Amino acid sequence: MEGVADALMRHLLTSVNNYDFCITEFLRIVDQLLPERCFYKVCPELAQQGYTQSKTPLRMQLLGQEPNWMAENAVRAIELGSHGVDLNFGCPAKTVNKNRGGAVLLKSPEDIYRIVSKVKEALGNDVVLSAKIRLGFDDASLLDEIVSAITTANADQLTIHARTKADGYRPPAYWHFIGDMVKKYQIEIFANGEIWSLADANRCIAESHTPNLMLGRGALALPNLAAVIKDEQQSMPWNQLCSLLRKYSELELTGDKSYYFSSRLKQWLRYLKIQYPQAQQLFNDIKVLKDKEQILALLNKSSTYESTNVIKT
Repeated sequence: MEGVADALMRHLLTSVNNYDFCITEFLRIVDQLLPERCFYKVCPELAQQGYTQSKTPLRMQLLGQEPNWMAENAVRAIELGSHGVDLNFGCPAKTVNKNRGGAVLLKSPEDIYRIVSKVKEALGNDVVLSAKIRLGFDDASLLDEIVSAITTANADQLTIHARTKADGYRPPAYWHFIGDMVKKYQIEIFANGEIWSLADANRCIAESHTPNLMLGRGALALPNLAAVIKDEQQSMPWNQLCSLLRKYSELELTGDKSYYFSSRLKQWLRYLKIQYPQAQQLFNDIKVLKDKEQILALLNKSSTYESTNVIKT
């Protein structure tokens, strides 16, 4: 969710859902203890005791490969107000993997063990330490060894994205592999991948044998997806989504990324059109526009688009 799930998006999504907690985009750790400003840049909610405006707790995510520096930066994250620390062993980006970060570490369960163990030792038992992995790099042959390493290193929670790095984001997600790990290990496991609807969530829970879900791209495509799954709400209607888009635009234009406003709005519409055909029409209408006033004018008219939702089941 790098470049997508920033503080503004977290603010909007937690305002319409009852999330238990949110994970930030990752903070890249290389060979030093980063200054506090780097933590605040990734998680400005630290200035609010680590909560969104809707009082959803934030957990900072770190990505790196050097155990000692990961541990020192994890301690700093907690000191600044993060509600736990999450370790990223799942990022499939080539630039990250080339520099020994993210999913490439799935090839070396022993390295994952050293990182998790060192961070947990530094944080102590009173701080929640979680990790996110994929099923493996090329295949799932090391999954059992990876989960064993994380469990033995005393992590508290584990999220498993039910695809390998080689799979990327191509469907399907192989939730049954998660179920095998749930049956074998005591660690609290969260299932992730290809959860776009209530029906997907129910199938995932049945196959993964865990009630714990982590939402990613599905939460962008259907902004109240967590409430649909958790609180049995109806899918957000288009006119309500239009209000959310206008709010997003207003906040974006007053923020420090206003220069990229049109690109960021189009990026979100690419996800929304998975669930809403109206989002495709809106995307087509604004894709050649760069003038902010013209885009805002179209947003104000967008609620009049055909109102029949097509939501995946």
